[in-house]
Amino acid sequence: MDQRISTASTDAERRGWTKARAMLAGGLVLGVGAAITLAAWTDQEWATGVFSSGSFGIQGSANGGAFADHPDEASAATLTFAVGADELAPDDAVYASFGVQLIAGSTNEGVVTVTTDTADAIAGTSASFVYTTSATCSEAAYAAGTDENVTNFTLTAPTTPVYLCLRVTADDTLPQGADGSITWTFDAVSGDSI
Repeated sequence: MDQRISTASTDAERRGWTKARAMLAGGLVLGVGAAITLAAWTDQEWATGVFSSGSFGIQGSANGGAFADHPDEASAATLTFAVGADELAPDDAVYASFGVQLIAGSTNEGVVTVTTDTADAIAGTSASFVYTTSATCSEAAYAAGTDENVTNFTLTAPTTPVYLCLRVTADDTLPQGADGSITWTFDAVSGDSI
């Protein structure tokens, strides 16, 4: 009987030892797998983009020659209307030219909107404009102009102006001894790349 107990106990020890070896072997396999993962090759790719912004702006000229910035009403260009603009009478019409261009180095077209503010105009006066091919503005130039009172135009190349011939007329309701002003605003938004 002692021999049986001893054999049973030895078998149990063997099974325990076999289980222990199996677990150790499994641990070794896991350890080898972990080592393989740690030793895996790696590689990378990188890409960097370098960017710069373009330039955009408009300038105006009341004489077709000296273009400059007039960024607000306080620094508006002074238009030179024909003789008689300071002594209007009924049925008079006076004319002045204004040119608008993209600044040198502009990288985008300019879409320009023209607004005419007559809030401070003398009663009995009205304003209109046409587009011309030069800084010459007179009754004849106005008659030959195009797109009367079309409020949008596009500047497509730097320092290549678009000219407007502005006309102010007086009707028979014009009061005597009155003063007033009319303001034209040119708002530009950048468009397509040039």
